[in-house]
Amino acid sequence: MKKTGIILVALLFLISCKNESQLEKEIAQVDVDLKIERFDLAFANASTNDLPKLKETFPFLFSPRIPDSIWVEQMTDTLQRHLYAEVEKTFSDFDEVHDDIQRLFQHLKYYDHTFTEPRVVTVTSNVDYRNKTIVTDTIVIIALDTYLGADHEFYADIPRYVTQNMNKSEIVSDLASNYASKYIFQSERKSLLDEMIYFGKQLYFKDAMVPFKTDAEKIGYTQEQLDWAIANEEEIWKYFIERELLYSSDSSLPGRFIVDAPFSKFYLELDNESPGRLGQYIGWQIVRSYMKNNDVPLMDMLQMNSKEIFENAKFKPRK
Repeated sequence: MKKTGIILVALLFLISCKNESQLEKEIAQVDVDLKIERFDLAFANASTNDLPKLKETFPFLFSPRIPDSIWVEQMTDTLQRHLYAEVEKTFSDFDEVHDDIQRLFQHLKYYDHTFTEPRVVTVTSNVDYRNKTIVTDTIVIIALDTYLGADHEFYADIPRYVTQNMNKSEIVSDLASNYASKYIFQSERKSLLDEMIYFGKQLYFKDAMVPFKTDAEKIGYTQEQLDWAIANEEEIWKYFIERELLYSSDSSLPGRFIVDAPFSKFYLELDNESPGRLGQYIGWQIVRSYMKNNDVPLMDMLQMNSKEIFENAKFKPRK
């Protein structure tokens, strides 16, 4: 009997893999017109005579409140020239980034037939790591100087838990997060569970839109941090349940378990071993369990409230 059960599980796994493979083949055929405009390169190589043309081509990047003299000064500033050089060196080969964004757009177009490819423009931002990517219906902006590599000299004064995600492999994951926020609706975000499910939806959205990225890249963990979360999933869940945190609206809980931080705050000895945002991680597993156990289209799930998802998820943490 036990042997029969193992065979059945293996067959179901093979069928699931075959279905996923067929789906990805269909998505790969979706026609996408993607052109990435390298404003960062154009500006780095421009002279003062080129400024009017740049302003005409990229009007949304030039505030009328900033005089031309500031832009001219920036063209020759020593620190800015160093920044441009580092960006050009890191992104001398842009093929992988282009391919990742194209695949993201194919997935978006497959799941949302109204999706239209925006202008994609790369810039530098004086390492504004809080706004690495910006997404609107018509324009996507990517600040390449925020993706130069976790150990880059420009990032020396930025916390390590932030810089670990300042790699070019994270660009498409960040864009997927931006798009997720446009599709997700949740009427209430009062309790810890509300926050967990909101970010669980965001991460499941990445499962669908960037399946070619690893789980670690989707959530912004190192592989070691993800392994820790998986190994301690049952204990994390037990902690939330025993302290009745799920439906709590304690304003300190998002800071402890949801927002970006060097570690999660259980107020236990293991805190320093843990990655931050473990509430997001558990929310992800709950949403994954819900989608596995319920026949609901992705876009419909993104509109559902946290209580309905949680009560029908049949979630059981890994032991």
